[in-house]
Amino acid sequence: MNEIICEFIEYLVDVKNYSAHTAAAYETDIREFLKFYERFAGGNVELADMARADTICFRAYLADRARRGLAHKSTARALSSLRGFYKYLAKHHNIKNDAIGLISSPKVPRKLSKAIDPADVAHMKSAIADIDNAEPWVAARDWALVTLIFGCGLRISEALSLKNADVRGRPDVLRILGKGNKERIVPVLKPVYDAIEKYVAVRPFGNAPTDELFRSVRGLPMSPRMAEKVIEHIRNYLHLPDYVTPHALRHTFATALLAGGADLRSLQELLGHASLSTTQLYTKVNMAEISNIYMHAHPRALAENDE
Repeated sequence: MNEIICEFIEYLVDVKNYSAHTAAAYETDIREFLKFYERFAGGNVELADMARADTICFRAYLADRARRGLAHKSTARALSSLRGFYKYLAKHHNIKNDAIGLISSPKVPRKLSKAIDPADVAHMKSAIADIDNAEPWVAARDWALVTLIFGCGLRISEALSLKNADVRGRPDVLRILGKGNKERIVPVLKPVYDAIEKYVAVRPFGNAPTDELFRSVRGLPMSPRMAEKVIEHIRNYLHLPDYVTPHALRHTFATALLAGGADLRSLQELLGHASLSTTQLYTKVNMAEISNIYMHAHPRALAENDE
């Protein structure tokens, strides 16, 4: 089975153009199911055994995850990974299993995205200067990163994948390689380049055109976890809510554009969403904000509350 799983992961990366991160998540889910299946079946699981897993087995697997307190979102993803694996087995190894199609995924409530107050984003610059006062170049880096994500609506992985050559000469747009290796074009505002150039001017290393733009204090490419820690430190310094994360900066970009009149299709393109339904979540965010303003300020709402 190990050889088949490795073959499937290569297929996801080389043929389906899945990112290494997504492919690794699929592998984790599949191997975790196989460990359960071996316990359930009472022995080693071979390729032919994959066709014999029935609805009782799959439901027992879901029940086992529930007993371990795993989130519905995690279980839904694991079930999606299994379905993908079974489709591959049916197509490439003639291993068919109809039972997996009879299992429903757990209901996963779609949470409304939370945007950061623009005033709090503005305060981040002085907070960064205070936090990184011993290393001015680090302060410049952190503000450039915040400005880039907030100004262009990038995912943290997309921002960190940029090379020096991508931003040299201040091109009007950036070519961003997003999820599923899908490329999109993102316009760049002048303040974003101003912040980036101030950082590059004082950065002590990583100046080759092919070097990653954002570097750690040791001169290595900055990792997503390092970027998350930057925002954590800012959040704690300013006593901001827990939802203030790198991804919340992207949410803030999206809600600001929607409030400014951007249409959903344009917003979908800028964010790199595969599905318009994902982008439509931002309309709910905006309507929640409008409803809140209505309830607290509109004369008619105040009159209704007094009744």
